[in-house]
Amino acid sequence: MVRPALEVADIFRAHGPAWRQAQQTHLSLGQLKVMSAIEQCRTSTLGGHVLHCPVCEHDEIAYNSCRNRHCPKCQASAAKRWLEARQADLLPVDYYHMVFTLPAPISAIAYTNKAVIYGLLFEIAAETLRTIAADPKHLGAQIGATLVLHTWGSALTHHPHVHGIVPGGGLSLDGERWVACKPGFFLSVRVLSRLFRRRFLEALSKAQATGQLQFFGEYAHLADASAFADWLAPLKKCEWVVYAKRPFAGPSAVLAYLSRYTHRVAIANSRLLALDERGVTFRWKDYRAEGKTRHKTMTLTTDEFIRRFLLHVLPSGFHRIRHYGLLANGGRREQLAQVRKLLQVQVMPADRELNGGDTDAVGQSAQPTFVCPDCGAAMIIVEILARKQPIRAPPGQRGMA
Repeated sequence: MVRPALEVADIFRAHGPAWRQAQQTHLSLGQLKVMSAIEQCRTSTLGGHVLHCPVCEHDEIAYNSCRNRHCPKCQASAAKRWLEARQADLLPVDYYHMVFTLPAPISAIAYTNKAVIYGLLFEIAAETLRTIAADPKHLGAQIGATLVLHTWGSALTHHPHVHGIVPGGGLSLDGERWVACKPGFFLSVRVLSRLFRRRFLEALSKAQATGQLQFFGEYAHLADASAFADWLAPLKKCEWVVYAKRPFAGPSAVLAYLSRYTHRVAIANSRLLALDERGVTFRWKDYRAEGKTRHKTMTLTTDEFIRRFLLHVLPSGFHRIRHYGLLANGGRREQLAQVRKLLQVQVMPADRELNGGDTDAVGQSAQPTFVCPDCGAAMIIVEILARKQPIRAPPGQRGMA
């Protein structure tokens, strides 16, 4: 793979130390870890291995990846592994793409309450889909959904929303038949939007009342219940953005989409254009424009670029891909087996392998991990390069007993 001319790691290495020094009282431990991981990714600091091609005698050094989920370089392989595991879940039905977006005022307080508000975004979006789908007036079925959290807009601004990938139908409420949605139409986005708004505001009010939310700066007054209720009032009347895109063109298109979206980070290295005295220049998409004018370039100072990138660091342990309903991890295999039986779909060999079947066949078809760039043959590891010891501060003096 050809290395991009400019990477986020290059920006962090060149300007990260000074930025950390200037912002040291405003950075979380998670943000510092992300910066450090990206700076060290695929360098000698993390160690690596020497590769040798037994066919053409080509040698090269491959340094280890940081495997941080915010690193632009590490997501391609992670997405590939995840997709291979998800292939067995695909059904021979239309799939729909739903998007649930938070209004700007809630996005503003979400930055200092990421775990709570992002968690509510997931849970309420999934609950809304399942509630409306179960209503006999709409679909009358138990559905499944995969939700993926994105927290950014194309210009790296804070814009929390979830993308939902939903099969076009579900199990009847008695579990005895498959209920398909109307061709080209899944659920009414107007109905979804109203229920999503009501349920989310109810849950947000409860979170504030139980002290789960923190408020700072211009939002400090929202800690008062009365002020918070007044602040919420306009949000009960404005339109909340929930929309559905056209159904995918078959299961292969679903996988292609997921490969681009599930493990995406705030900005890909391929969008970076230049790093100079003006700052960082990158490509972005203006969704309010049409045609060729939609694709634009933007230049931010390096300080502002780093700040915006780190806006999207997730809380430690927070899952940004979640499955609900028929696709929930607890009973996914059994429920999908029931769906396939009702759809009269035969389980393909690939599905059996992914579910723990013929491991010999999997091994025979597996691609080599390292491929020679000169002749394409499999390369072997001939030497391990140890990672460098991290620099640690001296331990603090312990008090005497």
